[in-house]
Order: sequence, then C-alpha cells, then structure tokens
Amino acid sequence: MRSHAALDRPPLLGFWMCVALVVGNVIGSGVFLLPSALAPFGLNSVLAWGFTACGAILLAIVFAELSRAFPRAGGPYAYVKLAFGPFTAFIVAWGYWISIWVGNAAIATGAVSYLSPLMPWIARVPGASAAVTLAFLWALTVVNWLGIRASGWVQSVTTILKVLPLLAISALAFFVVRPSTVAAAAGIPLSASGTTAAATLTLWALLGLESATIPAGRVRDPSRTIPPATLVGAVATAMLCMIACTAVLLLVPPATLAASNAPFVDLAARYWGDTAGKLVAVFAAISGFGALNGWILLQAELPHVMAKNGVFPRVFAQESPRFTPTFSLVFSSALVSVLILMNYQKSMVKVFTFMILLSTTACLVLYALCSLALLRLQWTGHMTGRRSRMAAIAAVGLLATVYSLWAMVGAGAEAVEWGALLLAIGAPVYFLVRAAPSSASEPAA
Repeated sequence: MRSHAALDRPPLLGFWMCVALVVGNVIGSGVFLLPSALAPFGLNSVLAWGFTACGAILLAIVFAELSRAFPRAGGPYAYVKLAFGPFTAFIVAWGYWISIWVGNAAIATGAVSYLSPLMPWIARVPGASAAVTLAFLWALTVVNWLGIRASGWVQSVTTILKVLPLLAISALAFFVVRPSTVAAAAGIPLSASGTTAAATLTLWALLGLESATIPAGRVRDPSRTIPPATLVGAVATAMLCMIACTAVLLLVPPATLAASNAPFVDLAARYWGDTAGKLVAVFAAISGFGALNGWILLQAELPHVMAKNGVFPRVFAQESPRFTPTFSLVFSSALVSVLILMNYQKSMVKVFTFMILLSTTACLVLYALCSLALLRLQWTGHMTGRRSRMAAIAAVGLLATVYSLWAMVGAGAEAVEWGALLLAIGAPVYFLVRAAPSSASEPAA
C-alpha cells in the first residue's frame, strides 16, 4: 500500500518516456512533407542533412550537459536565467512559448490533412477540417490534463507507431537504391548556397530536441535521466530522418517529388501498392498527433514554470489535484484554436505561414542563448570537472553557438528582424508582471 506522501506526489517520467518525448516531439507531420521541399536542392540536401545532424547532436550535448549540472524545471528558461539573469531568460522563454503554440497549430492542421485521402469528406465539407483539427487538439489537451503519465503513455505508443514507416522506407533504400537513382538527383549541381538553404529546411524538421529538459520537475532523477534521454533521442531522430528523407529523394522521380503533397505515401504506393500508401498516410497522421500531444505538454509546462518564478501571471502557476497546470493548458490550447480558425479563413493563410517562420527564429535564438549559457556557466565556475572534459564541453558550446547563428542567417534577414520584434514585445509583459504585487518576491528557480 502506498504511503500518503506517495499519493501527494505526481507520477514521474522515466528514461524511455523522456526518449519518447524527444523523438515524438521532433518527428511530427513536417518530416513527412519535407522531401518535397528539398526536391529542388538535389544532393545538396544530403550534405545539408549531414550538417544538420551534426548541429542537432551538438545542441543535444549542450542540453544534456546543462540538464546534468542543473536539473531544474523549465529547462532552457532555467539555464538562461542562471547565466544571464531573469529578464533575458523571460524574453527567450517568451519567444519560445509563442513558437510552441504557433507550431502546434501547424502540426494539428498537417496531421488532419493526411487523413483526407482516407476520409474525403474532411476536404469536401465546409468547416470539417477545422472542426476535426479542433477535436483532436482538445482531446489531447484532456489527455495532458489527466496527468503526466497519461501524456507519457500516449507519447510512447505514438512514437513507436510513427517510426515504423520511416524505418520501412529506410530499409527499402538499402535494397533498391542504385547508382542510376543517385545520378538522377545529381542533376542539380552542388553549391554552398544550395546546401545552406536546404540545411535551414532540414533543421526545421529537428526542432524539439530540448523537449525532455522542460518538464524536469516531473522526471524521475532528472540529472541522470534527462542527459542520456536527450542524446539518445536526438541521435536516433537525426539519423532516422536523414536516411528516410534521403531515400524518398533518391527513389521518387524529381518531377513527381516536387509536385507531391505526400511524398512518403507516393513512395510506398510506388513500391508496395495503394494499400501501403494509405497505411503510411495513417501513420503520418498518428505521427502528427503524437507530436501535438508532446508539444501540448510543453506549451503548458513552460508558462507554468515561469509563473512559479514570478515572471508570468500567477494564474498560470495553478495546479489541479492531478498536478497538472489546468489554466496554462486551457489558455495555451485556446490560443492554438484561434490560429487554427485563422488558418481556415483563406485570407489569413499568409499571416499564419509568416508566424510559423517567426516561431522558428525564436527557437534558434533559444538554442544560441543556451549554448552561450553553457559557456558562461563554465567560465563563472558553476560547472566544474576535469580540465580535459571542460575543454571538450567548451568546444561543443562554441560550435553549437556558431551553428545556431549560421542557421539564423539561413532563415533570412526579414525573419530575424521580425523575430527580434516578437521578442521585444515580451519586454512590457515582463515589467508589468514583475510590478504586480503578487510578483514582488520571486521564488528561486
């Protein structure tokens, strides 16, 4: 029989659920559409995947080292706060929070779009697509409200299901790729600009490798669990996405791939028949819904932690008897709902797409600041160890910073300028919340 203290303690995530959170959040609906976007770059995209995989692994090491030294809830917010103070941490977390719920609208919309071939009425009936998307959004919000274990189990199951088509496509490549298929993709010459542009796209498919660090307060033995889970999840995801997307690029004719709305489905149908293609569409939808489940957890957890630290309205710090941040969940999902309805109105599509670009820039700023935080915390003596190990960690932090800045350059000047404006909007919010009587004393992180 459990003790009373155990009953008062929220269930905790273990190693494999943390790995599922990383893999599940990174692999969403976007990777299943990515080969079409990479088609114009030919073999430049293969080089781009190499750079992106290395960059993702560097960033994973950054988050692993920070979580090992500072296993605190909020992850990136806590690390930046320790290194650069509460204001900088708030601005970065503000932009990251916006990037999460804006991205969730895109994930939900993309997942439902993969159901259209199986349920044509979704595309035909006016308003059906938005209604189904909202239904899935709020169903998964309820799952997260039920508790961290419920969300974790959904994440684990959907992660297993979503990697199956990627593994199948990767295995297919080993049997059918020939020099002639590589020659077709090699028709587009290699160039530095082509590789840089393609690398920006491939990075978008790997955002979320920091996912396990954010709910650190709900992880069992976080200093031991989060670092290896982050590394295993990031490496496995980068390798799987790189091989599967490259397989599609090499096996689907360039003209067909460039015009495809479902490249993985087209490849499966081409080699295994229409039934296999429809099955891949189902798995792609499951992939999107699994990612949505994990990101709903993070879109609620981040403002919850910030509110506990006195830099966000205190209502976001409220917890239900199930130890879930109810208001934070409902409010964030309501924002996602508004964006989904905006996207349904065709006149708002351009605005919606631009907001997605801004949210990606905010993620890159977070990655750069966390890499710099690793360097600063080591320099100020907050992280200690053998000299050789500290030198290696410093090298990783420096390379991860350079990579993040390079990726921001690839996003374009306009995105960076508007992203800076998005972050600046958070400044008055910070000072208003800090000026409120309830936020006068800030708890320790």
